[in-house]
Amino acid sequence: MRVGIVILADDRWSNTRRRWQLAEEYGFAHAWTYDHIGWRDLVNGPWFDAVPTLAAAAAVTSTIGLGTFVASPNFRHPVHFAREITTLDDLSAGRLIVGMGAGGTGYDADVLGRDPLTPRQRADRFVEFVTLLDAILTNDTTTSRGEHYAAVDARRAPGCVQQPRAPFVIAGNGRRTIALAAQHGQGWVTTGGEADSQEGWWGTVADLARRFDDAAEGRPVDRYLSIDAGPVYSLSSVDAFADAVGRATELGFSDVVAHWPRESSWYAGDESTLEQVADLLAH
Repeated sequence: MRVGIVILADDRWSNTRRRWQLAEEYGFAHAWTYDHIGWRDLVNGPWFDAVPTLAAAAAVTSTIGLGTFVASPNFRHPVHFAREITTLDDLSAGRLIVGMGAGGTGYDADVLGRDPLTPRQRADRFVEFVTLLDAILTNDTTTSRGEHYAAVDARRAPGCVQQPRAPFVIAGNGRRTIALAAQHGQGWVTTGGEADSQEGWWGTVADLARRFDDAAEGRPVDRYLSIDAGPVYSLSSVDAFADAVGRATELGFSDVVAHWPRESSWYAGDESTLEQVADLLAH
């Protein structure tokens, strides 16, 4: 089981730089940051962009995987995002992981003043986003025109350090997004479904894992679980973390992702618990 950590871009780099370095020193396999213009009640700030944050993280680490958790079509275009991916993969010497999701409702969807999309329209857009992004990153030139995105003679050069491109980890809980991850992803990530209890949440995770197995049809795809999406924060205690990892392992997940403890609000916890978990990872 590989373990990753999310470091929210909710503080100045002078304060968060050390967290990215510690994530590597602690032995996490990968470290991520959210790709939002603003997130939930943290929209009132401070908040920083994912791409330059990952560029800075690449400069102060050397081995840990770095990724978006998850990139959003709400405000990104495949042509420009392909340039950003190519650059981040180069800056990190081939350590980039491209986490992508369909983009939900809320601030990211509203701040640009666009008309809201239905769930089906968001799924349509996401399929188009991933398909075009894959084409741009794997072909010398790409010209395409769809309902949501167009590209005219988009160039790949010089291409990613990782070949044929940086790996995609595609978020999906619905039928179409699960199928998209099974087809285009090197990884699939889920947050599970809505539930009133932790046991109920694990039941939704088990159901989604079975559905993804059916969709993948034996294709080798890594399976990521955001273990803080249920009612219990995984780093509330060492026992809670160990329980989450054990359950995820039993369900066939290859990777779990937790969140760096914050002083209050979302993912509130004590960094001493993180240090104890790091000791477990070391052994």
